[in-house]
Amino acid sequence: MDSTATDRFDADRFEAGRDRLASLAYRLLGSAADAEDVVQDAFLHWQAADRQRIKVPEAWLTKVITNLCLDRLRSAQARRERTAGAWLPEPLLDGDPMLGPADTVEQRESVSLAVLTLMERLSPFERAVYLLREAFAYSHAEIAEMLGISESASQQHLHRARRRVTAARRRGGEVDPESARRIVEEFLAAAFSGRTERLVALLTDDATAVSDGAGLTGTLLRYDTPERIAAVVRAGFKPTPAKRRFAGGTSAVHYARVNGNPALVFVVGDRVVGVVTFDIAGGRIATVRGVAAPARLARLAETWQQHAPEGSPLIARW
Repeated sequence: MDSTATDRFDADRFEAGRDRLASLAYRLLGSAADAEDVVQDAFLHWQAADRQRIKVPEAWLTKVITNLCLDRLRSAQARRERTAGAWLPEPLLDGDPMLGPADTVEQRESVSLAVLTLMERLSPFERAVYLLREAFAYSHAEIAEMLGISESASQQHLHRARRRVTAARRRGGEVDPESARRIVEEFLAAAFSGRTERLVALLTDDATAVSDGAGLTGTLLRYDTPERIAAVVRAGFKPTPAKRRFAGGTSAVHYARVNGNPALVFVVGDRVVGVVTFDIAGGRIATVRGVAAPARLARLAETWQQHAPEGSPLIARW
């Protein structure tokens, strides 16, 4: 095989695993844009490497991706918007290949917005070990080699990470899709009609809400009582000419699944202008997240244009 054919063959080998690598990078960084950048950097490393000496390309590339992500987490930790209180995970529409494997509970929850947010409380090593072990089923020996740590250190990192993720799992957990949709539809109906008391009843006693303020504020907007959340939701869901001008037109409101969570997607034409996601616990809503900053919706909006869920919108003209 000549060098051109070899390069083409090796490029094809990389492309065959691109989605898997991107899903690992997304879980580690919580950002689709950053994950895409890291995967491209890994491809450059792959091209520059002596590929004949790489015995197991998948393991080699996983190591490269993981360490590139750790470098980003460490170098940016002091200056990124994460530390300024303005960071939210980038939401992705269910079916996006970047969400990666979803065969087990651990794999599905590792890409939920609740766990991606929780990852910010873990050290870079803790999140790497947790994801490599729980979402990608690597052994502690393999993880230790990838991260340059001992097997016992890998086990300790996993133990600490599991404790925190388990706490989040107790709060939420998996919910029957039909029940989740019914609760969200009730929430939308109450919000649209201005029924504050019904909104309060749909929220858990310790419910929280967070919004990125459409990217117009320097920090996230947070609310932590059912009454305050209901008041903000009632005001936010009330359509006005000013909101329609800001969105660029009249929105349709669709039900969808985002990162495995039930969600409402606001669409003007074929353009996504906002997403509201919900964590549900015990038949009520525990967390509401509103995302409308265009930079955080870029990939979801692109996926929506290509693979919008079938069915009529819940509200045709908002």
